[in-house]
Amino acid sequence: MKKKPFKPFNKKPGKFGDSKFKKRTGKKPLFFRKKACKFCIEKIESVDYKDTPRLQKFITERGKVTPSRLSGLCATHQRVLIKAINRARSIALLPYSARY
Repeated sequence: MKKKPFKPFNKKPGKFGDSKFKKRTGKKPLFFRKKACKFCIEKIESVDYKDTPRLQKFITERGKVTPSRLSGLCATHQRVLIKAINRARSIALLPYSARY
């Protein structure tokens, strides 16, 4: 009894073998400059939970906290920012979700 040849799973249309997932050829490689941490530049040690205008810059319209890769904050300041946002939300200075 003959065995059937193995067919890879990713050759189906719409999967990774599809043409839209091919590598960029003949174009410059994508390069993204890492954003500098705003709090490190301004030399801010702690983020105050009562400073709502500054905290709102790091919250989306839906009420979510922007990730550090989008906001450009370093890991230590991102953690401090999230704590300050959660404190401000618990006192009702910032909304938990979007206003409808």
